[in-house]
Amino acid sequence: MHHSMITTAFELPGYTITKNLGVVRGITVRSRSIVGNIFGALQSLFGGNISIYGNLCEQARSETFDLMCAHADQLGANAIIAVRYDATELMSGLTEVLCYGTAVVVTTHS
Repeated sequence: MHHSMITTAFELPGYTITKNLGVVRGITVRSRSIVGNIFGALQSLFGGNISIYGNLCEQARSETFDLMCAHADQLGANAIIAVRYDATELMSGLTEVLCYGTAVVVTTHS
């Protein structure tokens, strides 16, 4: 599925939703490594962007996005609308990241 067919909006301009296939999701649980915690602590001493944690977050979001898209593909969707992310700390250093949306079939306006 092309990324232009995935949106946080509730519709895709130029397309008509012909079928709602339901909620699709991707989920991952990530932990910080001891090495990551050490480098993160060192970076935090200097202030600014803590890139090691930013990279971890980006990897988790990318993974959940890909899993959500695969779920939509399995259902036969050609688009996903209303995409959202959520993150929950399960315990100290252990975070669940969820990406979800509504899988739909769309056609172009005639």
